[in-house]
Amino acid sequence: MPERVGKYTIKISNNVNIHSSVGIVGKKEGEGPLGQCFDKVFNDNMLGQDSWEKAESTLQTTAVDTLLGKQKLSASDIDVIFAGDLLNQCISSTFGLRGLDIPLLGQFGACSTMAQTLALGAIFVDSGAANRALAVTSSHFCTAERQFRFPIEYGGQRTPTAQWTVTGAGAALIDKEDSGPYVRNVTIGKINDLNIKDANNMGAAMAPAAADTIFNYFNDTNTKPEDYDLILTGDLGKVGSELLAEILMREGIDISNNHNDCGLMMYDIEAQDVHSGGSGCGCCGSVFCSHIMQRLKACDLKNILLIATGALMSPTSSQQGESIPSIAHLLNICCNTTKND
Repeated sequence: MPERVGKYTIKISNNVNIHSSVGIVGKKEGEGPLGQCFDKVFNDNMLGQDSWEKAESTLQTTAVDTLLGKQKLSASDIDVIFAGDLLNQCISSTFGLRGLDIPLLGQFGACSTMAQTLALGAIFVDSGAANRALAVTSSHFCTAERQFRFPIEYGGQRTPTAQWTVTGAGAALIDKEDSGPYVRNVTIGKINDLNIKDANNMGAAMAPAAADTIFNYFNDTNTKPEDYDLILTGDLGKVGSELLAEILMREGIDISNNHNDCGLMMYDIEAQDVHSGGSGCGCCGSVFCSHIMQRLKACDLKNILLIATGALMSPTSSQQGESIPSIAHLLNICCNTTKND
């Protein structure tokens, strides 16, 4: 059963595991350094649909169908699905998953959604509220640009701090099949707002939230950076990663030896012209559910922290001159050989 550790952290029993996962991406992502790790790469970013939004829904449909097929499960074998995305009313999730007939708890954590869905799935399974849960999220470059910035056809120049929204999706199956990797701890983040208003500088807006959650987790668990093989943030990109390291160093926490960011891993920043790196729900979702899960399954990574960050804004709030509140959720995940450490 879940139990509280310190003020912000929830301990999950050892046998709750991320049994299997799938990472699905678009053409640009498939051309990046991790291209061979993904379960499926779409070369047509329309995915055979007649709108970008339908294409993103298809990302989620494909991710879930692929995951269920991999495990030889049907939709009826799943007790609950936690899913979310960046679009208004989370339409990528609802339209993409509506045909599955699985109980749904829709999530909005912006780019923190992969961690949020994984955390809730682990808590549900650990408590007995579900035997099998799915955690799903997605993003699409064109849908995000249309909603939050400018239409693609506008051809606006991107600032150096801007990040490229990943066209991709991640889906993970959480159960008690005792196969690992195991979810040990979950830390639910608090809203942070340092009055950043630049929608083209998400890294600066989200870095303080990541630092706050990491700091609280270390305090709750009495651990330190060197206890982990990898401290993986979701989508801070270059600017946000540098700010995160600086903020934590002020608290005496040095993550320089084992920190990486999904937004930096997804692309060759210079060759693919993505400025500060990748972002979007599908950034953490696809990188974690493919490359990182493969390394955890092989115990190449034994004990990691996954911290996904989200900017809790909307087009309306930005148009009204509001700042960008942010949040970060954390999971401590270990491979099979470290289950009982």
